[in-house]
Amino acid sequence: MTEEQVAAALERGLKDLRAGQRVLVLIPDGTRHAPIPVLFRLLCESVGRRATRLDFMIALGTHPAMSEDAINRLVGISASERKARYPNTSIFNHEWDRPGHLTRVGTVTADEIEELSDGLVREEMPVDLNRLILDYDQLIICGPVFPHEVAGFSGGAKYLVPGIAGPEVISITHWLGALVSSMRTIGIKDTAVRRLIHRSAAMVPKPITCIAFVVRGAELNGLWVGGYEDAWSEAADMSAELEIIRVPHGFRRVLSMPSPIYDDLWTAAKSMYKTEPAIADGGEVVIFAPHLTEISYTHGGLIDEVGYHVLEYFTKQPERFASIPGMIKAHSTHVKGAGTYDASSRREEPRIQVTLATGIPEQRCRRVSLGYRDPREIDVNEWKDRESEGILVVPNAGEVLYRADNVSWPILSSVGRRQSLTEEVSGG
Repeated sequence: MTEEQVAAALERGLKDLRAGQRVLVLIPDGTRHAPIPVLFRLLCESVGRRATRLDFMIALGTHPAMSEDAINRLVGISASERKARYPNTSIFNHEWDRPGHLTRVGTVTADEIEELSDGLVREEMPVDLNRLILDYDQLIICGPVFPHEVAGFSGGAKYLVPGIAGPEVISITHWLGALVSSMRTIGIKDTAVRRLIHRSAAMVPKPITCIAFVVRGAELNGLWVGGYEDAWSEAADMSAELEIIRVPHGFRRVLSMPSPIYDDLWTAAKSMYKTEPAIADGGEVVIFAPHLTEISYTHGGLIDEVGYHVLEYFTKQPERFASIPGMIKAHSTHVKGAGTYDASSRREEPRIQVTLATGIPEQRCRRVSLGYRDPREIDVNEWKDRESEGILVVPNAGEVLYRADNVSWPILSSVGRRQSLTEEVSGG
């Protein structure tokens, strides 16, 4: 799409926005490929001239807060330009871990969550969101839609839940996604987590408009403006066409090179999530990212404590991990991938091997139960053009989902086990 086409789409979609309103726009952080500078400028030009106030909030979830310099780069302006051209526009970081900055907009009952999750979870979820939303007359969601390991596809109301939510919402939604598994979620529209997101978003006491778009590489391919369910749904359909690559057979080895926009494994792990469904049983994914030196700038200590494990490692030892937040356990099992755990022998059998070739030291990789390779010993050219041998190189990994037709999805937790899982959700 050209900038003119984008401007026209925004004008059409936002034409009913009343003048004199206070408007808050929810946008992604720097871990999403998105034309935020163009959209920021166009929204300031179109909405800004009608609104009495136009502000932006970065829907961080639990990602680290962005510095002022990083925020300026995100929206494509310099500090001096921001001061001169947008003196009355504020850009906020969401603060998920400060209770005083949250407000409760409702509660999803245990009965509702049990129904929405097909029986996987029975747990009440208070819906706590950033309290600043109450200071505005209109909310606008503005973000990309792409295959996502927790929600199926990103975007839409996910910018509310869990994007600007509190820790309990973030933990329950992520742990529910883990119980279903990344492989049975990523690239699927109708997921348990998406249903829970939409139920929670319906409690927001403000009108919501959604700008949902699809980006492939540097190109903006489609943009929809409307209700958060409809606009997101249209974008997800295009994303499924453009951002899911199907291959007939699983690869035995994948060199997955995350995009440089990811600065820790917490975010760069998308290079695992989006290649796992195309790796054969017993295969290996090597995350090659020499620039990564940290597991998580926000949650690194807890991940060091827990390590990376298959789902059954947690579900078969619920008491042991009852105090660990669901988001930590979810990240752990998403990175480790599918597999089994025998509690009697304490033997863990991952379906594939996950190896880090990063700036994270070998000792730490081993301590959290991931493989290690010295990134200096990897010659990318030796991996290239070997698809016929079962070897794949994925540059800018984390953008496109690969799925092999002959790789089986993991089996969902049994009904008998589901009841025992609900207790540990409250620990997250």
